[in-house]
Amino acid sequence: MSVVLSGVKLDNPVIPASGCFGYGYGMAEYYDINILGSISFKGTTRDARYGNPLPRVAECTAGMINAVGLQNPGIDAVIAEELPKMRAAFRKPIVANISGFSIEEYVECCRKINGEEQVEIIELNVSCPNVHGGGMSFGTSAESVAEVVRAVKQVITKPLYVKLTPNVTDIVSIAKAAEAAGADGICLINTMLGMRIDTRTRRPIIANTMGGFSGAAVFPVAVRMVYQVSKACNIPVIGCGGVETASDVIEMMMAGATAVEVGAANLRNPYACKEIIEQLPAEMERLGIEKLTDIIGIV
Repeated sequence: MSVVLSGVKLDNPVIPASGCFGYGYGMAEYYDINILGSISFKGTTRDARYGNPLPRVAECTAGMINAVGLQNPGIDAVIAEELPKMRAAFRKPIVANISGFSIEEYVECCRKINGEEQVEIIELNVSCPNVHGGGMSFGTSAESVAEVVRAVKQVITKPLYVKLTPNVTDIVSIAKAAEAAGADGICLINTMLGMRIDTRTRRPIIANTMGGFSGAAVFPVAVRMVYQVSKACNIPVIGCGGVETASDVIEMMMAGATAVEVGAANLRNPYACKEIIEQLPAEMERLGIEKLTDIIGIV
């Protein structure tokens, strides 16, 4: 079941997605998290952030909307306090999810996290508003994505994967821009934009009005985008979005993903990743798959 991402070997392709598994050590109370391929830890910014006002979460059919707002203790506290706790509970490679509101912030955070031994892949979340560019997300512009990737690549030595927003009309052009700028891989999709209204109060359920829509309902969109990008680019793709079962993992890999992140499913069932990993061998046997690497991009 092992796969390789830019020279980093994972025992299996299952990675809890950023923001849905904290820093891992909290989940170690439920099971041995070293069963996981890797962990993408909580999105980290330069400064500590409380996040958005409450309420932040709304249920949906086959999914959820969240507007947490990148709540985190800041890059220095993550390095000093959270990473040592992660190391104690998790012995495998870690994916560091880095967010920012300016190119300078991305560069500073990535430079700092690059020096941490257990972090082997840096995952750049470009879905944040560019405060120097009118507030539009970096990830909605091919030029902005390329600019931030070029800047970050100058200060890091570890593989850089760019996590893209699906809230665009042409995902392929943005992925190709990231690749041309030096990205070592692509992760997609991040959440879609959604909204719920409380018909009793006649107000949005989420204080922020809108938020990120995730869960099983977005899976077909994620599979489509993974397929498109993997066919257009020559760098590995991590598939993410609505994955809940071992069958979903295999489908995502057949579409072109080398590894797969599991997000919202962890919030509903803390054993989701464990169950997926335990079910993978039987699903592979059922489908006549000897090695998972044989099916990557087979469609």
